[in-house]
Amino acid sequence: MDLRILNAEIQAFINGNIGQSISKLALQKNPFQDLDWISILNQIEAKTKAKDKLPNWFSTKDIIYPSKISIEQTSSEKTALYKASIVSGESLIDLTGGFGVDDFYFSKKVKTVVHCEINPELSNLVKHNFEQLNVSNITCYAGDSLATLFSLNSKWDWIYIDPSRRNDTKGKVFMLKDCLPNVPENIYFYFSYSNTILIKTAPILDISAGLSELKHVKTIHVVALENEVKELLWELHKGYIGNINIKTVNILKDKTETFDFVLNENSKFPNLSLPQKYLYEPNSAIMKSGGFDEISSFYNLNKLHKHSHVYTSTTLIAFPGRIFEILNTFPYNKTEMKNHLEKSQANITTRNFPDSVENIRKKWKIKDGGNTYCFFTTDENNHKIVLICTKIS
Repeated sequence: MDLRILNAEIQAFINGNIGQSISKLALQKNPFQDLDWISILNQIEAKTKAKDKLPNWFSTKDIIYPSKISIEQTSSEKTALYKASIVSGESLIDLTGGFGVDDFYFSKKVKTVVHCEINPELSNLVKHNFEQLNVSNITCYAGDSLATLFSLNSKWDWIYIDPSRRNDTKGKVFMLKDCLPNVPENIYFYFSYSNTILIKTAPILDISAGLSELKHVKTIHVVALENEVKELLWELHKGYIGNINIKTVNILKDKTETFDFVLNENSKFPNLSLPQKYLYEPNSAIMKSGGFDEISSFYNLNKLHKHSHVYTSTTLIAFPGRIFEILNTFPYNKTEMKNHLEKSQANITTRNFPDSVENIRKKWKIKDGGNTYCFFTTDENNHKIVLICTKIS
């Protein structure tokens, strides 16, 4: 960490170039001979990434940023705030501290927070930033987190872990045993220091695969931001062997959509029907959770097909996802497509349909955008159909 980056003139230059092309700036001559030009460009690029994702950091004076990749990989403030709603108590230790966004919000709910980071330079940087953010109840430790946990030899209300994939597992199936730290291997070591563990994983991890590796899972949170799943959160409680609760949350600009259910609880098989007046598409968090029958049962909606995962009703209801009014329904064939959609403009979604959006657009010369929404799917009679809709919400 080079504190010369905090020079007033350098900071003014960084702030004045937020959003500018880094490749173009790189061609310019370094106006500050005492500091490496790449370091300055890195601050501009990383701070640009932080503008929307980390507004508290962006608006605070004298924050120092790591690489833009670290900013891209860290939690957003909105998802960190959700994580903080899960924890409580006197103490929490984060074994994979990173840039410290999660810990900043944990510190608002827990009296004492410990930030462990194996990279000493990043640990010092985070410690500096916490001071700028006026956070006084977080202690930073550099080094291996297992060694830190052992040396502190304390009982914690929560252990938080955000394991990262090893570089040599790229392209392979994402399993927790392939991550650092190896949570499945160390789970009982962790439980010797805390009765409750919160684990964050990327949405690429399959829920059933995670359950095959983890012990004592009580609740799984599927967290989406603006309808894009960002993370899975696994609550582990020592000795727990009961039902597993699934909580889905989709954080939007003006509201938050939630839907909860119990995994593998005997839910009523959904009724199937042909398209009615309204069409419902669950948000991405619900889709990731696999709660397709549960959402149908809870909202008393019919499914178009067992595997289509879109729903229909004759009356309009509030729903955690997109809602459409169906204007027209027709079978997917050459004649109907020529009559209704060829060479038109529409937003296209496919659900349980053999062709991709890209191929449909190319085959029928359909431009993207506009106010028309088309669903290519399969109905209860296994017929390929097209629904032309207008969006309600």
